[in-house]
Amino acid sequence: MGDLVGARVEVDGRATTVDRLHAVAVGGYGHFTAMQVRGGRVRGLADHLRRLDAANRELFGSALDGDLVRRYIRHALADDVLDASVRVHVFAADEDGAVAVLVTVRPPGDMSGAPQALRSVPYLRSVAHIKRVGDFGQAHYRRLVAREGFDEALLTGPDGVVAEGAITNIVFHDGTSLVWPNAPVLEGITMQLLERALSTGPLPSRRGPVHLSEVGSFRAAFVTNSRGIAPVRLIDDVRIPVDTALTATLAELYGSVGWDRI
Repeated sequence: MGDLVGARVEVDGRATTVDRLHAVAVGGYGHFTAMQVRGGRVRGLADHLRRLDAANRELFGSALDGDLVRRYIRHALADDVLDASVRVHVFAADEDGAVAVLVTVRPPGDMSGAPQALRSVPYLRSVAHIKRVGDFGQAHYRRLVAREGFDEALLTGPDGVVAEGAITNIVFHDGTSLVWPNAPVLEGITMQLLERALSTGPLPSRRGPVHLSEVGSFRAAFVTNSRGIAPVRLIDDVRIPVDTALTATLAELYGSVGWDRI
């Protein structure tokens, strides 16, 4: 719950109390989505709402009203914030299955676009398809690789199978198409939007197995999350070519995605 520090925080559309925050923060059972808001709009709003609804049905056995979530976000943004980093967390509110919706509003953020260095770690998230709170291993390895001078942890499984970054998706270019690892991952909203944009363009995109032993054979690699897209320059001690033309193409594709009013 580190994102609560310095953030505007509301629970169920109301300014919250310390007791209420404590009740939802310490439980650790819940899910969330993260988005960048610009001018009161967000890319892939319907995808964010579908993610929240699907996770809520799986974790709590009930639908989550997308219009209600939108109202909570608008209320937290109020009239004074047009650009922001917003997270919508959903927690168990009581033992009867009711949920609480916590919205945090922080200053906007973007990926710098600078090529990133990734350090592989032997870790895969459990229940990887749900964006959820409280994953100790994910946070631990992010901190560990940062202390070693890397930008992101690359999560890997048995036999060096590549899955995802700690807070990113990763995609490789094999010279012909973009390859998203088909290991269990959280399908990020930016990943989903890019796959959709790529499906109508000249650059093929597919899912397939990727192993650490072969990352040096790829022509380029990129990480994506709610803050954008960045090329990868290094995985462990393997240098990855930075394809500036392809970087620009992906940025243009992502930039062509429309913004939805919250």
